[in-house]
Amino acid sequence: MDTLFEQTGLFLLSLFANALSAMAGGGAGLLQLPVLLFLGLSFSSALATHKIASVALGIGATLRHLREGHLDYRFCGFILICGLPGVILGADIILHIPEGWTIFSLGLLTTGLGLYSFRKKSLGMHAEHRHRDRSGMIIGGCVLFIIGALNGSLTSGTGLFVTLWLVRWFGLDYKTAVTYVLILVGLFWNSTGAFTVALQQPPRWEWLPALLIGATLGSYLGAHLAITQGNKLVKHAFEVLTVLVGIKLIGDGAGILLTA
Repeated sequence: MDTLFEQTGLFLLSLFANALSAMAGGGAGLLQLPVLLFLGLSFSSALATHKIASVALGIGATLRHLREGHLDYRFCGFILICGLPGVILGADIILHIPEGWTIFSLGLLTTGLGLYSFRKKSLGMHAEHRHRDRSGMIIGGCVLFIIGALNGSLTSGTGLFVTLWLVRWFGLDYKTAVTYVLILVGLFWNSTGAFTVALQQPPRWEWLPALLIGATLGSYLGAHLAITQGNKLVKHAFEVLTVLVGIKLIGDGAGILLTA
């Protein structure tokens, strides 16, 4: 493939995937990883390349969202403390569970999350302060740990889990939840996962500049649209991407089970 054409295609792919992800709170891997596989990378190399590129999702979104200045830094610390150990342990946990059934089950769950949000018209449209007592924080933190473990082992979709959990359990509106997810999951969780994967499998280094630039610009654009257009756009973007990610995971899991 011609180098200029290749780099342009990778840039546009990353720009589009991360703009959608920044509006919905996750799901960039739905588009990005399959294309990297289609272009000829092995799964392990494509995963390492995608994981590193996904860090730029957090960078671009952080640059835009920090201008708003609405973050609760104690809550940020809580999400990191609960989630990062799960990210680190994710690869070990997933080895003890059959891969096909895990991915298939997560696909059903992810699709269900999107449909649940679609049916609950008022969900996440307005902030409600919930479950901030000790027991509520412990339960919420345990779930964040589990999602972190999934983030460390799967390729896409876990940011969407965090988004809905912050909305449903802690009462955040969608726009605020996506802000936390893009900064904390996109930047910190993903960088931890990317570092862990890169130690085991080198990425396609020459493709990373185009992917990183596209991801940074795309996530900044998506975050800007989410901030300016409000909860309605973010909610719809979340629901569409969640169902699409769920369908993809169901298909991937079914494919593994049928060939096992």
